[in-house]
Amino acid sequence: MIGFFSVAGGVKNGSFSPINRLLRSSSSKHQCSRFNSNLPTSIALRSKLANRNNQSLLYIEPYSRNVFILNNYSSDTANLKPIKKLLVANRGEIAVRVFRACAELDIKTVAIYSQQDQKQVHRLKADEAFLIGKGLAPVQAYLNIPEIVELAVKNKVDAIHPGYGFLSERSEFAKACVNAGITFVGPSPDTVAKMGDKVEARKIAQLAGVPCVPGTDTPLESFEEAAEFCKTIDFPIMLKAAFGGGGRGMRIVRSMDELEESFTRASSEALAAFGNGSMFIEKLVGNPRHIEIQVMGDKYGNIVHLLERDCSLQRRHQKLIEIAPAMNLDPMTLSTMWADAVKIAKSVNYENAGTVEFLYDQDTQKHYFIEVNARLQVEHTVTEEVTGIDLVQTQIKVSEGHSLDSLKINQNQIKAHGVAIQCRITSEDPGKDFQPDTGRIEIFRSGEGMGIRLDSASAFAGAIISPHYDSLLMKVIAHGRDHHATIAKMQRSLREFRIRGVKTNIPFLLNVLEHPRFQNASIDTKFIDTDSARLFKFPKSKDRASKLLKYLGDVAVNGTQNPGGTSLKPSEVDPIIPHVDSSHQIPQGWRDVLLAKGPEGFAKQVREHEGLLLMDTTFRDAHQSLLATRVRTVDLKKIAPYVAHNFANLYSLENWGGATYDVSMRFLNECPWERLEELRELIPNIPFQMLLRGANGVGYTSYADNVIYKFCDLAHKSGLDIFRVFDSLNYLPSLLLGIDAAGAAGGVVEAAMCYTGDVVNPRANKYNLDYYMKMAETLVKSGAHILTIKDMSGVLKPNGAHMLVGALRKEFPNMPIHIHTHDTAGAGVASMLACAEAGADIVDVAVDSMSGMTSQPSMGAIVAAVDKTDQSTGLNLENVSEYSSYWEQTRNLYAPFECATTMKSGNADVYQNEIPGGQYTNLQFQAFSLGLASQFEQVKKVYADANLLLGDLVKVTPSSKMVGDLAQFMVQNNLTVEDVENKADELSFPKSVVEFMQGQLGQPLGGFPEPLRTKVLKGLPKMEKRPGEVLEPVNFEKMREELKEKWEFADEITDKDVMSYILYPAVTDTFKKNVDKFGPVSCLETRQFFIGPKIGEEFNVEIEHGKILSIKLLSVGELDKVLGQREVFFELNGQLRSIIVKDNQAQASISHHPKAREGVKGSIGAPMPGQVLDVKVKAGQEVKKNDPLAVLSAMKMEMVVSSPVDGVVKSVEISPGMNLEGHDLLMEIE
Repeated sequence: MIGFFSVAGGVKNGSFSPINRLLRSSSSKHQCSRFNSNLPTSIALRSKLANRNNQSLLYIEPYSRNVFILNNYSSDTANLKPIKKLLVANRGEIAVRVFRACAELDIKTVAIYSQQDQKQVHRLKADEAFLIGKGLAPVQAYLNIPEIVELAVKNKVDAIHPGYGFLSERSEFAKACVNAGITFVGPSPDTVAKMGDKVEARKIAQLAGVPCVPGTDTPLESFEEAAEFCKTIDFPIMLKAAFGGGGRGMRIVRSMDELEESFTRASSEALAAFGNGSMFIEKLVGNPRHIEIQVMGDKYGNIVHLLERDCSLQRRHQKLIEIAPAMNLDPMTLSTMWADAVKIAKSVNYENAGTVEFLYDQDTQKHYFIEVNARLQVEHTVTEEVTGIDLVQTQIKVSEGHSLDSLKINQNQIKAHGVAIQCRITSEDPGKDFQPDTGRIEIFRSGEGMGIRLDSASAFAGAIISPHYDSLLMKVIAHGRDHHATIAKMQRSLREFRIRGVKTNIPFLLNVLEHPRFQNASIDTKFIDTDSARLFKFPKSKDRASKLLKYLGDVAVNGTQNPGGTSLKPSEVDPIIPHVDSSHQIPQGWRDVLLAKGPEGFAKQVREHEGLLLMDTTFRDAHQSLLATRVRTVDLKKIAPYVAHNFANLYSLENWGGATYDVSMRFLNECPWERLEELRELIPNIPFQMLLRGANGVGYTSYADNVIYKFCDLAHKSGLDIFRVFDSLNYLPSLLLGIDAAGAAGGVVEAAMCYTGDVVNPRANKYNLDYYMKMAETLVKSGAHILTIKDMSGVLKPNGAHMLVGALRKEFPNMPIHIHTHDTAGAGVASMLACAEAGADIVDVAVDSMSGMTSQPSMGAIVAAVDKTDQSTGLNLENVSEYSSYWEQTRNLYAPFECATTMKSGNADVYQNEIPGGQYTNLQFQAFSLGLASQFEQVKKVYADANLLLGDLVKVTPSSKMVGDLAQFMVQNNLTVEDVENKADELSFPKSVVEFMQGQLGQPLGGFPEPLRTKVLKGLPKMEKRPGEVLEPVNFEKMREELKEKWEFADEITDKDVMSYILYPAVTDTFKKNVDKFGPVSCLETRQFFIGPKIGEEFNVEIEHGKILSIKLLSVGELDKVLGQREVFFELNGQLRSIIVKDNQAQASISHHPKAREGVKGSIGAPMPGQVLDVKVKAGQEVKKNDPLAVLSAMKMEMVVSSPVDGVVKSVEISPGMNLEGHDLLMEIE
């Protein structure tokens, strides 16, 4: 026993009445000598007291003048038992923590590890490491007492440190160590037994006069015992593991109905974690704080407390954030808690480190003892930081026989210096109820700096996080002068962390730290539950670099995701971008007129304009016709500033709508809305124009009317100015709907007549001049601002142009007229010049290197042809040449999709088959892809036959696609026109043909061909009205909510997301998932996007303004034949990174557990990786919503999977003991 007092007089701790007698007798009877021992440097007085047989020691500390007396002290160093070699019977972070303490004490260390832990850091940090538990379950390996002790003896280990968890509170383990002559670094086996039994610990506390929460007096082995006790106590109650802690085996139970399931799950968890499933029950305290007192005792009966920790911030009874010292607690209450903790420790002669835990009821301001953890705690770090005392080293030194005094650990000197906060970073997903996440850490970057301590063992790039053990990755401990300074350090550190590959709780921790209640230190154990809405709102992690590496790795292993129709590869030459003087202001253009005067004033000024206006299709229709619509936004953005500065006289840029909408998502992993908005920012002065398929929007089918109105509104708000509205059959009801929607959105409306046939043919009796004049009259009266002729096949000949445009100009002198054509036959320039001469205001062109063939006529040719005439365009031919040069180089990047590989020139046979320009290219592309290249000429001829079979239609998307589908169907099946007519009721026609015959595209001029229509439909319903008239309006908000559930990974669901999903559900769904998986691939240069970099190639990627990634592909690893995957190595910003990529070819030969079907509620998938503990149902069994289906275990946590629906179990795909990955199919419910 030790006491201390001041020389000046007065007993320091009020506990030593015999001291005065000792001092009075010491001056004359005791000799002074230097005492050479492990005590602090001091002046020591040794004496034998006449009336005592034992030895006592007094010493005076020169700097404090305090005098210390130690009874029963022997200076004989033989009483010490030095530890030379120490084994840690644990894993992970705590093992490393102990090894580091031993290294500083010059003690050799031994690690043990399970088979699953062979790659864990803790075994590498020790001087020696040995495998244990071979063939045992992962947790059981660390619970195998005989093997651990035998290994320690065999390797001449002096001491074993149990860490926390596993065997740390198992008295039989402590006893086995002692019996083997090994020092157990912890309390005595008897103390561990008493404190480890929570019921016995309660009795000890009560005998010591410490208040306890009402509860059971003995451990409970069964549900029946628990139920019997619960009849004597009011709910709610708390179930706790009788022989373990750390939150394992704990459940709140609020009614007798919940007791059996809760008891079963809690007992099972306790058994798995501690080897004993016994439970005990406590009354649940209403509004508590969890305060624990750190105590330390030596072998001589000396016990001190090292202040308190506030561990109130918990989830599932597991601590997440700990604080030392506790804030906002009454000093008297704290003093009482300290005294009670020491009182309990003294009552059992406690040795070594321990924690006495209390609940503090804020309503009654009373505290209650709950348990003693007879071991080191996870949160011991905060106590170390504020007291400056190394608890692990103190444990070891005390176990050797050193006294607390000799270690300078005196109660009066233990004070808090500042504030420390510990955050536990775990591999759990807070967005999914903290489901454990497993896998490989792809990226790891920690947050360090002044006032930050990091304790870890499994957090590093390449670490494999398994489902077998605790989810703790790292402990971050911040130490500052006060509460707010410490919070600021912790926030800064957590924000610096970058952990990719597994989900972590960092976003949640940051939300807690930012919460006003935490800032004010006014938290309790219910804090997380009472403010979950704020705490569980997380920003979406971008993780862009990792996702881009995944994409590049996938391309490196599996090849391009965009196979072209040619064997050519993208050019390796970077296109030269013409210079733009950014100091020059962008000149005003026609969009400035539109913004100033509105659509009507804009149209009036267009009509009054002297000279020919041009619309440039290079940004859309030109590349759709020549390069399969594959041109990417990054290449459009590069040339955009040059266009804005040098082509302000353009009437408009066609850059949106049509096929580019779905292709950008389907093949380019780009958002069409983002393309529109980004180009708008770069080109503010030229109007943007889109192609709107009337009631079909930008889709290939019919939609509810409110969808078209909403689409036009969103497009206009995103920067779209001019809507060229058409219908694929010239069906006026659908066309007028589109006109009205575009006008309602505030856009300029171009009402388009789709041109087919030949107006100069005197024998034309269907699509003749009279037909077009009558249609034009209707469109002019509809309120359209501009009248358009859409010659999608390029069949408007120069003489026909004179006739049709001349007649329109005469009939509608004040209406601007716009002409669109394709140059498939090679007469496009002549036809456009003829239109201009006949009175057209605007004609379509493409820049020279992107013109001709199935694209539009040459911009340069038109500009030069009308130069210095009253039709002059006002464009500079030299600028056109520079613009063309850029695209000539850029076009080589799209060599895999280059139509000129197979199409060497235009072809006048278009006057016969009337195939639209873009479709002409696509049909040829498809013919080559399907192995029908040699039959392409036949496809073109059959296209004309198919058109006549269907009644001689206006052919433009989607009607042209339908005609093309029928043509290829006929060629593939070697069918003639007569075969189709005679066998129609036997043939299975393409879906597009059936939908056309039903009337889903509208009503064609002259009606449907009979009896072919009836034969094709085979009794299917016919639609005689405009489809949108009979479709129910879409509930956009309901759709948004459905998508929130479907796309859990999305940060938010925008109106544009909803719109894209309505128009193209499958395409949009795949696109959103690809973006989540691969990140912003639109930032990649085009060659890297299509075929990836070469080995050793280094390149930059600007993921946002001022943020540039430096990437280098180093190598592609060998195939792992078991898993069917390869490791791809990169250098990212100078650091080595690797990505695991599944080899699709190898995967095809590997058997996999089936996955749950996405979006199908009855297809039940594993919510987390783990092991099946129990299956509650069998095939054929009827279940109700929320019925338990199975029990899974991961990271010592058990989860009951409940049915999301009522139904019947169709199949069960799991059995107990099976290991699962996330989303593996558990069962199907119908």
